Amino acid sequence: MEQLREVETAKALMLEAVAWSVMKWLREKKRVRRAADEANAALDQLSAALKQHWPDKMKAAYDVLAQAAGSKTPARTPAKASPSIDAGTLLIVKKVKEADDEAYRARMSAEDTFDEAEKKLSTRLAREGCRKAILSWELKEQAIRKAEGLNCRQ
Repeated sequence: MEQLREVETAKALMLEAVAWSVMKWLREKKRVRRAADEANAALDQLSAALKQHWPDKMKAAYDVLAQAAGSKTPARTPAKASPSIDAGTLLIVKKVKEADDEAYRARMSAEDTFDEAEKKLSTRLAREGCRKAILSWELKEQAIRKAEGLNCRQ
């Protein structure tokens, strides 16, 4: 997986932001949020692009898993209906789906932490939000690598 400029920029900003004072946070919070949003968008776009290249049976398996779990991960374009999805395909795709879900939960946790930090004007929570955001991007990158692996199996 190529390194995304938006993610690397956001990670560097978050690492710098861990040392900021309350006043610095107040001045820079919009820049932090914008960088995080850009990183998330770049990762989501790359993930969606990779999954578009999956065979229809893998897309269908992912959609079945998403529907079964009442997924909260960002929706994709539904795959064409497949008459049967073999257990092997389902198992392989399930690993990617689980990685996507873990990354999504980490992302929501980071966003919730940033929201709480803003409400309380807490640098401690803002620092924790930075660490959680970096973790969420690393988890999403791992999920993308798993999705790339499925593209190689075609």
